[in-house]
Amino acid sequence: EEQLQAMIPQGHRDYVEAVLGRYGVPQLAADAESPMSLLGWVPGKARNSVDVALEHPIRLLVNALGPPPPDVTEKAHAHGVLVAALVGSAAQARKQREAGVDIIVASGTEAGGHTGDIATMVLVPEVVAAVGGAPVLAAGGIGSGKQAAAALALGADGIWTGSIWLTVKESDSSEALINKMLRATSSDTVRSRSMTGKPARQLRTPWTEAWDGADSPGTLPMPLQFMLTADAQARMHRAALATPEAPAAELVTTPVGQIVGSMNSVRSARDVIFDIVTEFTETAARLSALGSG
Repeated sequence: EEQLQAMIPQGHRDYVEAVLGRYGVPQLAADAESPMSLLGWVPGKARNSVDVALEHPIRLLVNALGPPPPDVTEKAHAHGVLVAALVGSAAQARKQREAGVDIIVASGTEAGGHTGDIATMVLVPEVVAAVGGAPVLAAGGIGSGKQAAAALALGADGIWTGSIWLTVKESDSSEALINKMLRATSSDTVRSRSMTGKPARQLRTPWTEAWDGADSPGTLPMPLQFMLTADAQARMHRAALATPEAPAAELVTTPVGQIVGSMNSVRSARDVIFDIVTEFTETAARLSALGSG
């Protein structure tokens, strides 16, 4: 980690402080817990995460950003755990299957977090055709029963949802962040490298725009970008939590998909699931009636 920190140019560190300074974002308190700056993007930390996961009674281990190493897949299978992977293209799906992955999650560009640039409507049938009968889940822009039915019509075996859980009552998102998502439209997200160094869909804020600005030094490759900005992200969130109306709150962003435009109220997870199932059933019945008419 020390070697990686040394690879971050001082000019990038200065730029981060300049942006934070414009919005009055204070330093973390001296007794505040430092954020993790190096996640599971290096072999040691990733394998440690796998070992911790397999100590629990789990049934599924999911990865992204490339096929898992063979020893990880073998270890999961030895514990009776299936392995899934998120992909953004048919070529990636084939590589995952060659690596022994059991379930493919076809994640369209509408999804939150790391995505490719192919839309779910196009991606899902391409992936289904590419993996020769392996189970495929559709992800990206899915938050309703109608969208779940559409995913199955495209050939998927099920759906994978993420963003819609960020604003439920059980979410641990801050009030300031939840309010920002409730106000957002589907046009208020952007694929940006500002968070991790790889394209990740997130809320568009002055922070994401700053990294595309004329004075930006440009983003760094993964994992350096996240290591550069982890402290800044923590400072933004804590400042917004302390004073939601402060300028610092404008900078706060989070990975979230275009479905954010439909996330207009805080509901329980139970109600979200119930509504998806009910609408899916109604939609399937309507389509069945069309076919028999």
